[in-house]
Amino acid sequence: MKKLCIFDFDGTLFDTICYVYENVNVILRENDLPTLNNDKLIKLLGGNIDQIVSKILGEEKSTPENIKKIRLGYEERCRKVKDDSLPYNGIVELLHLLQEKNIILAINSNRKTESIKYFVDRHLSDIAFLDIQGHTYNHPSKPDAYGINTIIKKSRLEKEDTVYIGDSSTDIRTACNAGVDCVIVKWGYGNENDYSNEYPMEVIDEPLELLEVVL
Repeated sequence: MKKLCIFDFDGTLFDTICYVYENVNVILRENDLPTLNNDKLIKLLGGNIDQIVSKILGEEKSTPENIKKIRLGYEERCRKVKDDSLPYNGIVELLHLLQEKNIILAINSNRKTESIKYFVDRHLSDIAFLDIQGHTYNHPSKPDAYGINTIIKKSRLEKEDTVYIGDSSTDIRTACNAGVDCVIVKWGYGNENDYSNEYPMEVIDEPLELLEVVL
């Protein structure tokens, strides 16, 4: 039985790709840059926002100045355009059931912390997350183990009590770097290579399947 469940955010708890896709392409068009189709964008996800922007721009155009310009444009648009992204079907029920079983819950993501808290306050206000470790420029991003290790320390539990739940290769590497078990979900933005990776203890198709792994 696990005592601490740490969740990735995008592609694991919330389906955010449509909002990200629309706003990224608006900013790219405004800067006379090639836009992306949905599949191409998904392949570039993983890392903090600067790292993703760098991959979108490509080697030739990925200068610090260009990265900052696109990032600031994207963040400004996100402040103006309402984000209606929702939790995946079954996630709210899953979190309630885990909480009822006294499983400690937390989030570790490369999305900025204030953005994660916005969604949690809006859609998951009755879930008592122990901690939310999002991207800040003061600490390393996933796949660095900083976020997971910080949460484990705060929980006063052990690594063997912990499982990290995500949807992609970045999440697998994060769990591996932290030395904790990993569960990969198939409703997010991963691919067959992630699902066949030997490190995860389980790959699940539906949120409630996690209960069989954790309890």
